[in-house]
Amino acid sequence: MAKRFSEEVSIKEVLQSFVIQNKLETGIDKVKIKETWIQIMGNGVANYTEAIELKNKTLYVRLTSAVLREELSYGREKIVKMINEEMGKEIINKVVLL
Repeated sequence: MAKRFSEEVSIKEVLQSFVIQNKLETGIDKVKIKETWIQIMGNGVANYTEAIELKNKTLYVRLTSAVLREELSYGREKIVKMINEEMGKEIINKVVLL
């Protein structure tokens, strides 16, 4: 039977400790970064986004438009900064547009 503690703990704290103990942060970050990309870049860019993948602090984004890829390549540093700010921690340090 589970041991009960007399102190009250918020659900948020319980879930955070569960995520940390089970090493689920990277998986959650991979899902959340896709949502963040769509939110930050808007529907126009999201329509041309084919795939988003996070590997070793590098965000790989596959786009179907060569023109859009070229346009976004000029603002890579700004994209990294915006995504890290939205995520609340330094998740990525490089964006590769494919």
